[in-house]
Amino acid sequence: MAVAADQSILAAVAFSSGAIVAYVLAKWRESTLGALREARLKNEVELARREASVEASELQAQAEEAQRQSNRLLTTAKIEAEIANELKVANERQREYLQRQALQLSGLSPEQAKRAALESLQNDYELEARQLRHDKVDRTEQEVADEARRILLASMQRLATQTTCEATSVTVAIPSEDMKGRLIGREGRNIRTFEQSTGATLLIDETPGMVLISCFDPIRREVAKIALEHLVKDGRITPTLIEELVRTSAAEIVRQTQRLGHDAVRELGLPPMDVRVEELLGRLHYRLSANQNTLAHSIEVAQVCAVLAAEIGIDPTPAKRAGLLHDLGKAMEAEISTSHAVAGANLLRRLGEDARVVNAVAAHHREVEAESLYAPLVMIADSISGSRPGARTSTVESYAQRVKSLEELALKFAGVREAYAFQSGRELRVIVDPGTVDDFGAAELLRRLRTSIEETLSYQGTVKIVLIREQRFTDEAR
Repeated sequence: MAVAADQSILAAVAFSSGAIVAYVLAKWRESTLGALREARLKNEVELARREASVEASELQAQAEEAQRQSNRLLTTAKIEAEIANELKVANERQREYLQRQALQLSGLSPEQAKRAALESLQNDYELEARQLRHDKVDRTEQEVADEARRILLASMQRLATQTTCEATSVTVAIPSEDMKGRLIGREGRNIRTFEQSTGATLLIDETPGMVLISCFDPIRREVAKIALEHLVKDGRITPTLIEELVRTSAAEIVRQTQRLGHDAVRELGLPPMDVRVEELLGRLHYRLSANQNTLAHSIEVAQVCAVLAAEIGIDPTPAKRAGLLHDLGKAMEAEISTSHAVAGANLLRRLGEDARVVNAVAAHHREVEAESLYAPLVMIADSISGSRPGARTSTVESYAQRVKSLEELALKFAGVREAYAFQSGRELRVIVDPGTVDDFGAAELLRRLRTSIEETLSYQGTVKIVLIREQRFTDEAR
């Protein structure tokens, strides 16, 4: 048993010794490998440091070489600049010497020589300068005119308008001839009451099946028409009933104006407007502008403004609103102390309308300064709508005023001897004094006259200007 125990102890000691030796060997190997790795890393770091040092030395050498090269170039440039300055000074001295010698030989003073040189240059290049200026001005104006004509044609071709002519009288159908006597009433009481209540004239003649209502005020004429239709339909005609139906018809007209204004706004694709604005728009339906329905004219102007705005690349919505509302002041009977453009603009400003729209409405008759492109658009569209064939009619007074204004405007220019307007103011012939105005001055005068007509006068369509410069020499041989 003792021997077995000793053997076990020896085995345990041998195992422990082996384990200790293995552990020591593992630690020695690990420390040796770590030392080798550290040595290799140190070598690699040292190698990288040396390479970086070499590269830095090379870069520094290159930078020093570039600095030396730039210094040489700078020195060369300074030397060349000094040489150029010396040459410039020498040239100035030589030029001054030659000028003094030329003046001594010519016997002229410096001022006289300068004046002679300027006269020589003017004589040599005056014709070329005139021709160049003439070509530049004409070409620019022609390009602008062509572009404007293209935009207007493109816009007008996209619109289909009807030529209408509003009348100052309407007819109402009656069921029988007996109705005429009942409308007149005993001793004319019914017709007298009707005319006093409506402000319109009721014409009853021998024309069968109809009577005529005549009035220059479209709203009164419409009220009279509606009241008469109700009377004919009811069959009972008395002064009391006439007055009642006239009041009812006036209230119906108010409702119709609201509906017409709302329909106009909706037809143009605009958002609903203030109730007062829509009612005023509807009242324009019963008003005429040179025999043209004002609401139809406003809708047409709005459409033209929108198309023009789209053609030139700006927002068409404000243009459409400005075109629709530009004549709103014509329906505002209370504000008679100002023009319809200013009155309409003031109302729109109080209602919070867009400032561009307000200015376009106020400026469409040039009473205020235009602040955006929308005001000229309204002016152009207003002129297009009013100048199309059959849209409006003119009176003898307006014709005489237009002709007189054209002639007076032309006679204000210096050098104009006579001026005559032809073809209802569509053509203006101007005769100038040939002794005062030369050929170049005549072209310049024609341009200034055209500009003055465009900025001062209001007209439809175009005005052709013919400027005549004629020189005659007469003598007698005996």
